[in-house]
Amino acid sequence: MKKTSFLTLEKAREIIQTIPTPFHIYQESGIRNNARALKAAFAWNPGFREYFAVKATPNPHILQILQEEGCGCDCASYAELLLAEAAGVTGHDIMFSSNVTPALDMKKAYDMGAYINLDDATHVEFLEQITGGNVPETVCLRFNPGGSFSLGNTIMDMPRDAKYGMTEDQMAGAINRLMSLGTKHFGIHAFLASNTTTNEYYPSLAGKLFRLATRLRNATGAHISFINLSGGIGVDYRPEQPSCDIAAIGEGVRQQFEQILTPCGMGDVAIYTELGRFMLAPYGHLISTVLHQKHIYREYVGLDACAADLMRPAMYGSYHHITVLGKENAILDHVYDVTGGLCENNDKFAIERSLPSIEIGDIVAIHDTGAHGHSMGYNYNGKLRSAEVLLKEDGSFRLIRREGMDSFTARAVAAELRLRAVGVEHTHTIESLVVAYEQQYAICTDTSRATTHSLRES
Repeated sequence: MKKTSFLTLEKAREIIQTIPTPFHIYQESGIRNNARALKAAFAWNPGFREYFAVKATPNPHILQILQEEGCGCDCASYAELLLAEAAGVTGHDIMFSSNVTPALDMKKAYDMGAYINLDDATHVEFLEQITGGNVPETVCLRFNPGGSFSLGNTIMDMPRDAKYGMTEDQMAGAINRLMSLGTKHFGIHAFLASNTTTNEYYPSLAGKLFRLATRLRNATGAHISFINLSGGIGVDYRPEQPSCDIAAIGEGVRQQFEQILTPCGMGDVAIYTELGRFMLAPYGHLISTVLHQKHIYREYVGLDACAADLMRPAMYGSYHHITVLGKENAILDHVYDVTGGLCENNDKFAIERSLPSIEIGDIVAIHDTGAHGHSMGYNYNGKLRSAEVLLKEDGSFRLIRREGMDSFTARAVAAELRLRAVGVEHTHTIESLVVAYEQQYAICTDTSRATTHSLRES
């Protein structure tokens, strides 16, 4: 299937007048429509709830949009809990799933009234200590079945190699201990595969967890109130990949539910999901301007974006489709390596990719960056994090985050203060750090705007 950008060249140029490239842009209409499609696919389950995986796109404006569509937040750290809180998400609208969990994080989740998903049997005692023995009425437990997870003859993933979750026997022991402490309701959670593009993954996982739920109920007498299918539904990064049909997936889970849980008197179990990539990835682009070309043993196109803006191709060798805006229908008769400017040879968005003829000043859209795009960014070579822009339903746009003077300076000052606190001799004053980072922000921003304007005019 041909991939098309939700952003036109004209709209990109309009935005660049105000916000220089590179920037991540999110399509509000796509996000909302996808959230509604997911909700419709599981409407047969009255208790259904999507807990958006905050790690995928930790922007409070995005969280607010999803909250308006009925989604909660899946959080894994203190920082993500704070982001959810800032977006107005609290209580049982938060699912806290963590591993190697600091006491501060667990206490924050407890104080916020979040559902707490325990990763290990030893965390029962940990939770008891954190809460002073006043454990929550509802606790979730994370399951690891071991072995391999397969569909047909295809191995999807290897749970036995994963650090997450506990065995079935450990879960039964944890349930018994928690009930003795006052817990009355339980959730079950498992994550067995990532970025699957098959409609069979969720129904297969659901069947395993539904059977587990019946065995745990029978063994302990516990009330299982919800089953969290976690994430794993993927997106078609490549044009030739199949895309998931969320309606078919929801129907497959329904059939498993009615075959396994309903006959056992467990028809009141709520179904939860924790999707990130599926919810956001297709509705985000990284927009960048071509700065340079290079002709040596290969043909190179150099962008003003780099791996600091999108790590996945450099880290995983991941494919992200590239559209040269304004040349959507041009013949793909050139082969390029598309690179950023970091001092690392893996800083490449594409290797030997067939694209139309590219000129300096062209604007490119790198697809499917709405999840695990900006969130995985970093500051190597002193790069500032790119802006994030929301393309609103009415066609207007809004800057929803920009790392600039305030955030960059704050990190520098915080680091300096931590060093002072442990008695490390410092080489900079707080004032000098503030000035240095303010200057860097101003120079980077002004230069980017000027360069983009110059390239566009040439």
